[in-house]
Amino acid sequence: MRGGFCGFVVDAVTLGAFLAIGHSPANAQSIAEKTEVCAGCHGQDGKPIDKTIPTLWGQQLGYIYIELRDFKRGDRTSEIMQPIAMALEKQDMLDIAAYFSQKPWPDLGQPRASKEVSDRALGANRSVGCTGCHLDHFQGDGTVPRLAGMSREYLTKTIADFRTRTRGNNPGMSDLMLATSPDDLAALAEYLAGL
Repeated sequence: MRGGFCGFVVDAVTLGAFLAIGHSPANAQSIAEKTEVCAGCHGQDGKPIDKTIPTLWGQQLGYIYIELRDFKRGDRTSEIMQPIAMALEKQDMLDIAAYFSQKPWPDLGQPRASKEVSDRALGANRSVGCTGCHLDHFQGDGTVPRLAGMSREYLTKTIADFRTRTRGNNPGMSDLMLATSPDDLAALAEYLAGL
């Protein structure tokens, strides 16, 4: 049996291990214990075990909190993340978000985009206005996520999920992704991954 994790595929063993631990992140004593289950998919060193899983280390505190809150409320769906988020209180989510936001952004070792791809991506950015929210270097701020250096596979999947409205917790992003050509979006994903 396989289930979705942040909209990604993770085997039932991961979920079973989490549930069999006998404690939820909310009942753990330290922040390290609360985040231990996260490392199973998001990586002990901040590098996710699957490239379609997002990087949490160095991500914006407000953004991590909002995503956990949205999983808990059901505004964002995932067979794996929803049970984890349901076990968290608001302060747990804030503490977890703060913990990961203070970690260094990991180098995923992705190549820089070619000049042609970069030019196309920057042209798409001028049309869509990504940097209006994600800022000039795509670092994000507050509740807006960092995109620079995220894995190309995660970016590609997230774009697809917004375009199909599978990811429904930000309808504005779905509208922007639908208004942008698939070729421009592919260039953006490649460009952002290489930053």
